[in-house]
Amino acid sequence: MKAIILAAGVGRRLGKDGQIQPKCLLKFNGKSLLERHLNYLRHYQIDEVVITVGYQAERIQDEIKALKAENWVSTVYNPDYTKGSVISLWTVRQHLAAGDEILLMDADVLCDRRIIEQLVKTNILNSFLLDRDFEPGDEPVKLCVRDNYLVEFRKKIALGLAYDFAGESVGFFRFGNAVAHRLATRTEQYVADGLDNEPYEEVIRDLLLETPETFGYEDITGLPWLEIDFPQDIQRAQNEILPQIEIAKNV
Repeated sequence: MKAIILAAGVGRRLGKDGQIQPKCLLKFNGKSLLERHLNYLRHYQIDEVVITVGYQAERIQDEIKALKAENWVSTVYNPDYTKGSVISLWTVRQHLAAGDEILLMDADVLCDRRIIEQLVKTNILNSFLLDRDFEPGDEPVKLCVRDNYLVEFRKKIALGLAYDFAGESVGFFRFGNAVAHRLATRTEQYVADGLDNEPYEEVIRDLLLETPETFGYEDITGLPWLEIDFPQDIQRAQNEILPQIEIAKNV
């Protein structure tokens, strides 16, 4: 199994903390987000890790060297990292189409190791992660479920859409090799059509709506995690999420 971590972007909404370094290098209790991801992936014996880099790419490469992970982790440079995250997916299209099972991960998430465990150990070949405990609004990327099928994956849900419940997407996914190949092909089409300012979630959404029966989800409600986008997220991560992770680690 191969993990692909998207870490090319500039954390503009994070203010100065997102400008002085890539978000994946934010440290909590002395460990960067990237170090935590790599520790988890190593623990679950992921075969290979590929990281899309862009903004201050050399600093991420320095972190990989400091962690002595060069023989296991490689980077792919996205020169258009100021555009939509679909470009980052496009830069790793060859890895998506190489025939491996894929873990696709946002780099800017502080999370409990058990969240990765659910993706690695799930029986669902093409799996999203869903958290029912989220604050409504336009910011969370939502997953809507009807009759146990995923019927929507977007920040803004169309009025009138029928669904049983919704949850927030963690930003981590597992794809079998066939869907990973479809993802590569569709991403190429997005770029060819000039849709290079779109978020990568739109490409995944296309595949989901075409063949909802191909996808499923794991419910990780109750496990601590946080996507770090805004300055207040750093404080919440430090004061609320990290203590829960540390407690769980010692249980």
